[in-house]
Amino acid sequence: LKHPFWLKVDLTQVPFDCCGAMLGSLRRVAGFRRSWTRAFSSGKIVAPPMTYISGEEMSWYTMKLIREKWVQPFIDTSRWEFFDLSCKSRDDTEDQVLHDAVESGARIGAIFKEPTITPTADQVKSLGLRKSWGSPNGAMRRGWNGITISRDTIHIPGIKLGFDKPVFFERHAIGGEYGAGWKSVGKGRVLTTFFPEDIKDSPVIIDGRELKDQETAVVVYDNPLDNVEDLAHIFFSRCLEADIVPYVVTKKTVFKWQEGFWQKMKKVFDAEYKEKFLAKGLLDGTGGDLQHLISDAATMQIIRWTRGGFGMACHNYDGDMLTDEVAQVHRSPGFITSNLIGKRSDGTLIKEFEASHGTVADLYHAHLRGEETSMNPLGMVVALLGAMEHAATLEPATMHDIFRWTGHCRASMYAAFRAGKGTRDLCGPTGLTTERFVDLIATDLNRRMTLGDLASLFDQPEEDWETPSTKKADEAVVDQEAIKSIFSKYDSDENGTISFQEFVDMTVDLGIAPLKKDAITTKLKQEEVRVQNETIQ
Repeated sequence: LKHPFWLKVDLTQVPFDCCGAMLGSLRRVAGFRRSWTRAFSSGKIVAPPMTYISGEEMSWYTMKLIREKWVQPFIDTSRWEFFDLSCKSRDDTEDQVLHDAVESGARIGAIFKEPTITPTADQVKSLGLRKSWGSPNGAMRRGWNGITISRDTIHIPGIKLGFDKPVFFERHAIGGEYGAGWKSVGKGRVLTTFFPEDIKDSPVIIDGRELKDQETAVVVYDNPLDNVEDLAHIFFSRCLEADIVPYVVTKKTVFKWQEGFWQKMKKVFDAEYKEKFLAKGLLDGTGGDLQHLISDAATMQIIRWTRGGFGMACHNYDGDMLTDEVAQVHRSPGFITSNLIGKRSDGTLIKEFEASHGTVADLYHAHLRGEETSMNPLGMVVALLGAMEHAATLEPATMHDIFRWTGHCRASMYAAFRAGKGTRDLCGPTGLTTERFVDLIATDLNRRMTLGDLASLFDQPEEDWETPSTKKADEAVVDQEAIKSIFSKYDSDENGTISFQEFVDMTVDLGIAPLKKDAITTKLKQEEVRVQNETIQ
């Protein structure tokens, strides 16, 4: 199944899906037809082993609801291993829980992680912690032999977000500033020396310099390159499968040490992928070869290439910064995946799935105050489904049934958003609260699973895609009923839309229509005459 995250069932019996004729058929995924078309029975689907890491605040609360109302009614999670990575849990166990979670993930190979907190000094005090526990990401990347962090855009078929087509990113998961050692020092000299593993070999001086300032931050870090070939295979194979044009991004013109990253990526591409990309026509716009982009240029192209359909592979820090930019173009970090890929000693890939956003503290504080919230869980749910599907590929006994549930779950969420019954970040002030959205999908998911239909691809012409408004009406100020009355007045043919001519009539009637230059001149002269006449009188 090529793109299980774009699955959609026949929604003719689903009350809130009103997006038009359903396209596709069961034959599109015939390989899964027999097992997926079985009606859902009273027995739960036994999920294969998976490591589940819970976090904090609003993301934790929302995922708790989703597990209770979407997962538990259908999925037997008794083989999952759960770990609480909240600050309090890490403090109580002196971070043993983190080490246990890393061991579990390495052993099982499929991990879902909720967003977690790296506590500030203020949070250490407010939470009563013994110390500020660092980010768990470093321990996870080391423990799972991290190769790359794949960050891709999430797309809801039928709704235009930022990029029209998927954008893929591979961020080297190790090295760079994130593992740097540093000291703040005064005047003096710094000598950076490499000592070979074989003590018989002579030391090598990397750099020597004189420090003349009263205060200087001296920083040392390295960029390991042994696993860049693995990163290249992951990146190019993903791009090839999804018809994505690949680019490699560095700053090697200035940072000469980054040349090795480019050379290794290019070597793998030329040897194993170039002919395949040429055959699919994916290099027609890049001179028939893999292109290198300076990171400065990549920053500009991300803004310009809103059609999407491209992928970038880069160093750790560049990947962090550039994917933040991708998230802004694509509406928010909630529509970006963040998947860490590592490798076990036997070559099996370890995959950890999480959302790219944080714990959403502001909504959680509002929730604690008893206020309504509208948390969009899409990024977290896509991550959960990805982890479950990877677990099923590692132990495929119930893979068909797991994929049926994940397919219906995606389809239900996407249908809700298309029908205007999603959360308020996409659907505006009429969108649902956190709890109502979870309940809506729970009801619809039950209907889909009971019908037992096989999920089919949803395919809608791009010109029919809905672009969510970036302006949110304030319900406390805007009279919604009056707005509806105005809309009905100018919807002269009562077809539920306002045509261009109807829009022109409305702007003229309301006195807000922009006028042509000669019309403006005539209107000003008429106004001048009117004022003169009133003065004379």
